[in-house]
Amino acid sequence: MLTLERLRPELIDWHALDTFGDRVVFQTREWQEFVTRTQAGELVVATVLDGDDTVGCFTGQVVRRFGLRILGSPFPGWTTLSMGFNLREGVSRRDATEALIPFAFGPLNCVHLELKDRLLEVGDIAGLGLKSTPNVTFELDLRGDDAILMGRMTSACRRAVRKAAKTGVVIEEVAGEAFAAEYFEQLVEVFARQELRPSYGVDRVRELIRCLEPTGRLLLLRARGPDGQSIATGIFPAMNGTAYFWGGASKREHQIHRPNEAVFWHAMRYWRDRGMSILDMGGGGDYKRKYGPRELSVPWLRRSRVPALGLARDIAEKVLTRDVR
Repeated sequence: MLTLERLRPELIDWHALDTFGDRVVFQTREWQEFVTRTQAGELVVATVLDGDDTVGCFTGQVVRRFGLRILGSPFPGWTTLSMGFNLREGVSRRDATEALIPFAFGPLNCVHLELKDRLLEVGDIAGLGLKSTPNVTFELDLRGDDAILMGRMTSACRRAVRKAAKTGVVIEEVAGEAFAAEYFEQLVEVFARQELRPSYGVDRVRELIRCLEPTGRLLLLRARGPDGQSIATGIFPAMNGTAYFWGGASKREHQIHRPNEAVFWHAMRYWRDRGMSILDMGGGGDYKRKYGPRELSVPWLRRSRVPALGLARDIAEKVLTRDVR
């Protein structure tokens, strides 16, 4: 039987945790600092114990919503794709999840729990009393040379990448927090086309850059058009074999130059050349299919002490989804 034991912050050995083979960038100290700053969260790192033997760890944050303590790993709206467990080979993720429930509602005194661990499957949690919402993500295989990567794209996507190069689109690798305002200005324009607004502000982007850029795990890209203007931007964190598409934006009047495809093409090759084998493009947006990814469903799990709280959470998620789609 597995149990969880919370670590005091000063006892967390982040370097040792980052050596887990199933570690993702969203579990690192720097990303957790980003979540703490933007969500006013309380960091929770716990060892997973099999008796007295440490067999893994759990990463999450406790936030307060309407005065109630909620454990997220992660929670909707954090712009964080997944968190969950890091476990030794052969340790059951179901057993770890089962141990998480009394830990959340007992020592942490939370009333609601959210969990998205990319290695958990729906069949792993049957009978644990967790509600599950399918969360679709697109994974792009980065293994292979340029010709192989191009070959996985649709013919229309390949033409778009070539057109961007022919019309003079130049991709720049960017550094510095000033990029946040440039990206966010374009993002606001993208949402305005649908009479929507971004679900977060420019400060969120600044904090991401401030926390992640010093690690070398963050790629910021700018596409300049033939006239030198910034016409598209993209943000791609990465770690441990997997890169992620965190966000992208562009100016509508310059779409004829196909800068978005050029940004993705650069990111794919950049992270491939640095040892990444997968680009997780996230969910939503049929436009992602043209790059040739495979479609996966990762369950987003939740459980509440009070049934009405779960209903309120579902309503809030629908509102959030409407705002950011």
